[in-house]
Amino acid sequence: MLAIVTASAISFALRAQNILTSIKPIQMITLEITKGISTPDVLLSNNISPHGYSLRPSDLKRIERAKLIIWYGHNLEPFLEKILLKRRNILELSELFGLKSQEKHHVDKFSDYEHDHKNHDPHFWLGKKPTIRVAQAIAYKLVEMDPENKVRYLRNLSNFVDTLEHISAKIDSQLKPVREKGYYVFHDAYKYFEKDYALNHLGYFTIIPDRKPGAKTLMSIRTALLSNKAKCVFSELQFPPSLVHSSIKGSAVNVGVLDPIGSSINVENGSYFRLLQSLSDSFSECLMK
Repeated sequence: MLAIVTASAISFALRAQNILTSIKPIQMITLEITKGISTPDVLLSNNISPHGYSLRPSDLKRIERAKLIIWYGHNLEPFLEKILLKRRNILELSELFGLKSQEKHHVDKFSDYEHDHKNHDPHFWLGKKPTIRVAQAIAYKLVEMDPENKVRYLRNLSNFVDTLEHISAKIDSQLKPVREKGYYVFHDAYKYFEKDYALNHLGYFTIIPDRKPGAKTLMSIRTALLSNKAKCVFSELQFPPSLVHSSIKGSAVNVGVLDPIGSSINVENGSYFRLLQSLSDSFSECLMK
C-alpha cells in the first residue's frame, strides 16, 4: 500500500514539474495557482516577444517533455499552433473567450493575424475579469490532473482573486487623477487595462509590433502631438524606441516606457501583481508630468 502511495506521489511530482507555459504573464498567473505545490516553466524568455517568434530545437524538446502546456492561442502565439494540434493536456486559454486556434486557416498571413489581433485582444492578463477567468480555468485543469491537491489549488485561486481585487482598487485610485490625459502607445496591447481604469487612449503606432506603421498613421500621430493633444507617448521595453523618438521631435510630449509582459520582473510569488503595479506606475509617472 505504501509503495502504491509513494509511486503516485512521485508520479505527480514529476508531472507537476512539467507544466510549461508559453509566455511570462501566463507563467506568473499559473505560479499563483500552483504555489506550494510546483513551479511552472516558461517557453519564451524575458525579453522575447511572442510576435513573430520561431521555435528552436531546444523549444521542441521542452514541449515534448511537458505534461501540461498552457498557452493563449493563435492570436498571440501562432508559432505553437501546428505543433500543439495533436497533443493532449493542452489548455488553450483563447477558448475561454470564444476563440479556437484549430478552427483558423492561413494563420501565417499578416492580414489574417492583424485582423484577429485587432478584433480579439490576446493580452488578457492586463484585465481583471479575463485574468480571473483564466486563473479559474488553470485551477480547474490542475484539479482534474491532480485531485489530491484540490483544496490547495482552490485555496490559492481564492487568494489570487482576493489579491487581484485589492490591487485593482489600488491602481484605480492611483490612475484616477490622469484619466483625462491623452496618450499614444507603441503597440495596441492595453485595451483591457485601459477599459478597467477608464484611461484616455488616443491611438497606437502599430497592431503588430514587428510590422512598421504606415505613413498615414505616423502623420496622424505627428499632427496630434504637435497640437498638444497628447500628454505622453509610450514605447515598450521589448522593442527599439527609435520610431517613437523620431515621431515626437519638435513636440513637448513626455515619453514613457511600458513593459506589458513584465520582462524586468522576476517570476516569484506576487510577481503578477508587481507587473500590474509597474504598468500603473509607468502610466501615472508619465501622465502626471
